[in-house]
Amino acid sequence: LLQISNKRVVVGILKGLDQVVNVVLANTEERVFTPEGVDRQALGLYLIRGDNVAVVGAVDENTELGMDFSTIKAQQLPPIVHD
Repeated sequence: LLQISNKRVVVGILKGLDQVVNVVLANTEERVFTPEGVDRQALGLYLIRGDNVAVVGAVDENTELGMDFSTIKAQQLPPIVHD
């Protein structure tokens, strides 16, 4: 799971990572959380520049498979600002 500084959340299979946190993900999907539900958009192979990465975290695959995204509603994350 990656949170990108422009308030985007993407999930995928980590394929590459370098010393400045440039990240390559496969089977990537973007998740947009709203009060109406979660919008999931397939992105495929995806490269994110390290200076745009705010958070990197592991996702438990079993938990992920058991989630019903049609029932999840949340406020959209605010953008992360670097001062």
